[in-house]
Formats: sequence, structure tokens, C-alpha cells
Amino acid sequence: MPNWTTVTEFLLLGFSDTWQLQILHFVIFLAAYLAALVGNLLVITVVSTDHHLHSPMYYFLANLSILDLGSISVIVPNSMANSLLNTRIISYAGCVSQVFLFLSFCAVNFSFLTIMAYDRYVAICKPLHYGIIMNRRACIQMIASAWAVGVIYSALHTGNTFSLPFCHSNTINQFFCEIPKLLKLSCSDTYRRELAALAFSVFLALGCFAFIIVSYVQIFTAVWRIPSEQGQQKAFSTCIPHLIVVSLFLSTGGIAYTKPVSDAPPALDLLGTVLYSVVPPLMNPVIYSMRNKEIQAALKKLLHRLILSKNNMSIFLS
Repeated sequence: MPNWTTVTEFLLLGFSDTWQLQILHFVIFLAAYLAALVGNLLVITVVSTDHHLHSPMYYFLANLSILDLGSISVIVPNSMANSLLNTRIISYAGCVSQVFLFLSFCAVNFSFLTIMAYDRYVAICKPLHYGIIMNRRACIQMIASAWAVGVIYSALHTGNTFSLPFCHSNTINQFFCEIPKLLKLSCSDTYRRELAALAFSVFLALGCFAFIIVSYVQIFTAVWRIPSEQGQQKAFSTCIPHLIVVSLFLSTGGIAYTKPVSDAPPALDLLGTVLYSVVPPLMNPVIYSMRNKEIQAALKKLLHRLILSKNNMSIFLS
């Protein structure tokens, strides 16, 4: 009988043992977190306050920003606090919560990206039926389904991972609780569990990705038939950012979860994890606002209103 001990806490990967480098890590992550926070909150505020953006596409985009805020908030503040307090400890319950919440936000995020592809397909390929197909009830059902799939997916993976006994070590070679690194710590033979989890994830991801690709093939075919150059630009301005976000999400996440798990992770391993966990929530608001003229116009109006209200307040106080 192997000598298994009950793990009550885990040790996360420290970026450095040098205090100055720990502060540097704190500052960099703080800047990234604040940028993601401001960018996503701006998107949510703009969509909520501008009646021109009260449509399914922008409603989904606001929800995407909420999910981005959730996913980055689950891992980055804890990592910053560890650097500032010079500790690496995370409790067993904290690790379970981190895995469940992060996977939930990521899975629901990808579900929303798939829904947004369908929304663009209906808007461009079936514009006369858009109001009927993408009605309020249909949108609520899609959102509820996305959350249900994400939570179930996350619960299965989290339960599958933490039902394993951990005895090799309690040191996770990552700056947050990541499933491949946790499986590496298990005493039991994790091959079948890893294979089943990977197969299930790949099946879902490929299904959604295939749906997105088919949708955009039909979208671009329809766009080239639009006689107006202005109409083509408007269609591309809403589709291209979505494709960039999907590509960024899939490429970084796919590399992180399909690469071999090494015992001593190199700097490239850490960089890959930062790319899929921190960069997408940071870049998504920028990508959507750069190409979308309606978002840009609404943002300018919001900033103009804020400046006017500030000037009026200054005049009143003086």
C-alpha cells in the first residue's frame, strides 16, 4: 500500500526569489490587470448606456467582457498578492475554487464566441429574418445554455482532477492552479484520465471551431456579394475582430493544454500560460474597439459626456 498523505495546501510557482523581481512581477501584473479592468468595464458601460448598441451582438460582447474580467480576476490578483507578501501558498479549497472558476469562465467564453459567430451569420446571411431568429427569448436561451455547458464542463474536469490522490509533491509548477500541472502531482496512473479529459475538451473545442469556420465561410461568401463597398466594410468591421479573438483564444489555450508537461518548466512554458490566461482579457477590448466604428463612436460620446459633466461640476463648485 503506497504511503499517501492528505494534501491541505499547494505551493505555487514563484517568479523569483529576489524581492526586487517579485515587485517587478507585481507591477507588471497590476498594470495588465488594471488595463483589462478598465478596457472591459468601458465596453460594458458603453454597451449598457448607448441605445444604438442595444442589439444581440453587443449584448453578447458585453457578456464576453464580463467573462474576461472573471477569468483574469480568478488568477492574477492572487498571484500579485503572493509576490507582494512573498508567499507561494494556496489552500486546497482555494485551488479547487480557482480551477473550477477559471475553467467555467473560459468554457463559457468560448461558448459565447461560438454564439457570436452564429449571430453574425444570421445578421449577414439572413438579414430579413434576423429579428425573428435572434429574438429576446432565443438570446436568453443561448446565454443560459452557454453557462450550463461551461459549468458542467468545469465541474467534470475539476471533479476528475481533485478525486485523484496527490503524493508526489504539493508544488505546482505554475503561478496558478492549472490542471496539467496538478495531474503531474498525482500518485495514481493519470494516463486514462488525462486522455479522457483531453478527448472531451478536443471534441467540444473542435465542434465549436468547426461551427465557427462554417459560419464564416458562409459569411464571407455573402459579404463578397454585397454591392456596396460601405456595406462590405461594415460587415468586415464586426467580423474580423471576432475572428482575431477566436484565433487568439484557441491558439494560446490549445498550446498550453496540449503541450507535454515538463518537470522543470522553462520560461517559454510560463510565457505560454500568461499568453492564454492574461493576454486575451487584456487584448479583447482593444481588438473590438479598433475595428468597430460603432463602439468607437459610442466610446467618444461617453468620454464627451464625462468631460462635460466634469466641467459642469467644476463650474458649480467654483
